[in-house]
Amino acid sequence: MESAAQTAVTPAQASAGADGLNLDDLAFDVFARNCPSRGTLEHVTGRWGVLTMGALHEGSLRFNELRRRVDGVSEKMLSQTLHALERDGLVHREAQATNPPRVDYTLTPLGREVSERLLSLITCVEDRMEDVLRARERYDETRGAR
Repeated sequence: MESAAQTAVTPAQASAGADGLNLDDLAFDVFARNCPSRGTLEHVTGRWGVLTMGALHEGSLRFNELRRRVDGVSEKMLSQTLHALERDGLVHREAQATNPPRVDYTLTPLGREVSERLLSLITCVEDRMEDVLRARERYDETRGAR
C-alpha cells in the first residue's frame, strides 16, 4: 500500500530525478502502465536479457565469447540487449585501448543480484522440464481430440 509520501511514478518523473525529485519518495509499480520498471523488467526477462545475464553471471566475457555462450543470438540483438542492460545499470562495459580493441562485459553488483534471481528461475524451469513436456503432451492430446 502506498503511503501519503509515496506516489506512483511516471517515466517523466523518473527521469527528473536529477532535477530535485526525491527518488526515495517514489513507489514503483510494475503493474502501472507508465511505471519505468516495466522497461527494465522487459530488458531483464526478455529471452536475450535472461540468457545474457545468466552467461555473465559466470564471469566477464568479451562480445564474441558472449555471443557463442548465448547460442542463437544475432550480433545485432546481443548488441541491443547489452546496451539496454548497460543503460539500466545491470552490465558494465569496459573498453581497453589495445590493438585490436578489447571490450569486456561484466555484471554490476545490481546485475549480479538480479542474475542470481534469474538463475533460480532458470534452474526451476530446467528441473521441471519433464513435467512441462508431459503437460504439453496432455494439452496437445486434448486439443487435437476435438
